[in-house]
Amino acid sequence: MKRNIELLAPGGDKDSIKTAILAGADAVYCGLPIFNARNRAENIEFEDLQGLLRLAHEHNCQIFLTLNIVFLSSEFSSVLKLLNKLVNTNIDGVIVQDIGLFYILSRYFPTLKIHASTQTTTHNEGQLKFLKRLNAERVNLSRELNISEIKFLTNIAHKNDLSVEVFVHGSYCLSFSGICYMSSVHGGRSGNRGRCSQPCREKYTKTPLGKNFPLNLKDNSAYSNIKELYDAGVDSLKIEGRIKEFDYVHTVVSTFRRQLDSFASTKTLINDNSELYKVFNRDFTNAFLVDNLDSKIFIDNPMSNSGIRLSEIHGLKSEEEWIEEQNKLYSEKEKLRNKIKARIDALDIAKIPLDIYLSGSYGTPLVVSVKTPQSSYKFQSKSKLEKQGTNAAGYNSIRNKLNAINDTEYYINKMELNVKGEIYLPFSEITTIKKEILLALNNSKKIIPPVSIPALKSIKKEETQPTLSVIISNQNDIDICNDSSINVYFQLPNNFDNNVLEYVNLFKKHNHLIPWFPSILIGSDYTNAIEFIKLLKPQLIITNNSGIAYEAYEQNISWIAGPYLNITNSYSLLALKEKFNCIGSFISNEVNKSQVRSIKKPNNFKLFFSIYHPIPLMTSRACLFSTITGCKKTKMDDLCLSKCVKQALITNMNNNNFYIEKSKGCYNKIYSPSNLLNLDIINDMSYKFDSFFVDLRDIKTETQIEINKNNLISLFKDFTNGCEEAGNQIKQNVYPTSNAQYNARIL
Repeated sequence: MKRNIELLAPGGDKDSIKTAILAGADAVYCGLPIFNARNRAENIEFEDLQGLLRLAHEHNCQIFLTLNIVFLSSEFSSVLKLLNKLVNTNIDGVIVQDIGLFYILSRYFPTLKIHASTQTTTHNEGQLKFLKRLNAERVNLSRELNISEIKFLTNIAHKNDLSVEVFVHGSYCLSFSGICYMSSVHGGRSGNRGRCSQPCREKYTKTPLGKNFPLNLKDNSAYSNIKELYDAGVDSLKIEGRIKEFDYVHTVVSTFRRQLDSFASTKTLINDNSELYKVFNRDFTNAFLVDNLDSKIFIDNPMSNSGIRLSEIHGLKSEEEWIEEQNKLYSEKEKLRNKIKARIDALDIAKIPLDIYLSGSYGTPLVVSVKTPQSSYKFQSKSKLEKQGTNAAGYNSIRNKLNAINDTEYYINKMELNVKGEIYLPFSEITTIKKEILLALNNSKKIIPPVSIPALKSIKKEETQPTLSVIISNQNDIDICNDSSINVYFQLPNNFDNNVLEYVNLFKKHNHLIPWFPSILIGSDYTNAIEFIKLLKPQLIITNNSGIAYEAYEQNISWIAGPYLNITNSYSLLALKEKFNCIGSFISNEVNKSQVRSIKKPNNFKLFFSIYHPIPLMTSRACLFSTITGCKKTKMDDLCLSKCVKQALITNMNNNNFYIEKSKGCYNKIYSPSNLLNLDIINDMSYKFDSFFVDLRDIKTETQIEINKNNLISLFKDFTNGCEEAGNQIKQNVYPTSNAQYNARIL
């Protein structure tokens, strides 16, 4: 059966949204100045939203609003006010990352359709089911997946009544989205809060391969892969670019529109993608989609490639020829901009004026006439106006009651009140009239009254001493800790390499070890992780992957949310407990001291915090060594993940080193030069936590440890038990370290 595939366009500002609609987008995603993952975009004001919705719907186009950041506990009062207004618009969906916001939306705002952002890092079957349980209706899959993986997950999604969205054009993130902390750690601008400063695009000192921009990926373009994505069952094709201007949006959206129309009508694709090279690009690659990861997915220049591409197309040899063609391109762009601007300026998105006339006298009902440019309505109070009462039917009191109309696509242009003398009418009557007006203006769709959410109460912690927990990844370290009061987590790999039974036997032999699952588990790696759980039947696990969390919930296994689920607020904790039977959670190390203090845990729930660990900045499916030290392989294969072990170092222009690590069975990672050491939190709020965590994996950074791991564990335990001297010895023997994020002013 023939089906349509949605073209989803970016809308940074009003002009871009209008342009996307005119260029043939089936849907547009956009953000407000707050609570969205592209704060650098101009974005739109709430007052603009109603008119844009009206315009979009007139053109059979949907609008989705991005609320796709991780939230702080203190922000939920503000986001609640926004949702109470948003629920009475005709918005077609909201795009969400934060587990706490999923919880609030699904419980209190069931009429709002929820789309899971790419920031949820969705790449396995369990994660789809996790999101479905949070009432998601659509999921944007991780950008790193190939066609085969997308097809498998789309089939699972459809069986669970989820639609699937895939990015097909625009900037690539080098890291798996949602688990990148590079901008946050180095610069205090969290990508998970919409403030990414793009340090991966920055210049570094020349690598051994002679590259100055070793982390800079080409742009994504699946222009030639429409058929494969259609055959995979994908429901929506998403274009990146909310920071781009309207002429970029026009060129890319209209080009993809023609491609989709050609495929829909003739089942053939257009081969010419030259228009895409005329706007900002870093050259293009579809390497993730076609599973062809090699050094060619990188480009040693973060600037636009359009001029270079133009030179290649026309075979330009001299600088004069290049300048002449560049000037032609600029002239062509300017003409296009002027043409588009004239068209979009003619589109009216202003709110619709409303004139209200009220009249009456003692002993008669209050009569209300409402006029718009297209229609008129008449209402009257059920009660008659009185000469005495508690609420005078005065101009200001009535106007204040009717001001809620201004939150709709209408606004009160003028209001006239014609009554004789001082007349009284219960406020409830004015409220009823307001509801009748709103119902008429909203095509008989009832206005949803404001929702208030019960305040979360602080649970008084029992006077017990926080425990200590450690993580290891080397089997030689299994016996370093013989203290039964200390929990020992053992890191499982991203890739089991058909060694599931070996890991099962390891944990059975050392039954004090607690499995620690990583953030990324794709395809057979996820399947193997599930097999491991079923064979081992552990009593407790720690997981940084929501798919494993869902499996633990299904199998009634006690589980703790790991630090890289990035929990930053109280409602996320509540969601984990109520929806998935989670027994405890790490609090994100991205949040600062005051933000940690404001988090309230549910009853019978444990809180964990990492006080020492190497700081991971990003995790990538690409080979980071291909532009740094090189590799004898021409492209990545199945053995790269399971077998490769490498280390490298890059240095930025501020002389900061970053450590690149590829360990056996794990993805490429970048680590900060100094490990985190946060002893302050134990003095500040040890009462808040049930356990503090120490990472003893063998990850190379500049941090040196002058004592053995056994002694280090003893010092950490002594310090958590109140021995200040133990803290001094830790600082003397572990250096250099950093605690910048905890003491930072903002996230």
